[in-house]
Amino acid sequence: MVVKIRLARFGKRNAPFYNIVVAHARTARNSKPIEVLGTYDPIPKEPRESEAGNEGQKRKFKDIKLDTVRAKYWLGVGAQPSDPMWRILAMIGLIEPRYRPESQEIKSGSAPATVRGKSASKKLVPEVLGSAV
Repeated sequence: MVVKIRLARFGKRNAPFYNIVVAHARTARNSKPIEVLGTYDPIPKEPRESEAGNEGQKRKFKDIKLDTVRAKYWLGVGAQPSDPMWRILAMIGLIEPRYRPESQEIKSGSAPATVRGKSASKKLVPEVLGSAV
């Protein structure tokens, strides 16, 4: 059976709090996991005075507590991280970030817009020339 490293949601409405768990892939999100590896609080918090360092550079942070030794073990035996967990583990430096190709944005001068623009200009050009002559 496939084992996944994923997030199990706890907390209240509009105040999520996640446990980082190892569980079988087919079990429910909040069912009993094989092992709890840590916690993740996605709501940015103000730094404490003891952790602030420079007083001028107080940045909010998202709290991640993870047992890296156990996470490395589970990755070593073949546990597959979910997409959000892949990003978190890549932020920490346990795994390489996934390759994400940049999306190609549609520019204002794309083919359909120019075709419409040319056809509209062709209709206007004879009318302008006809009225001027």
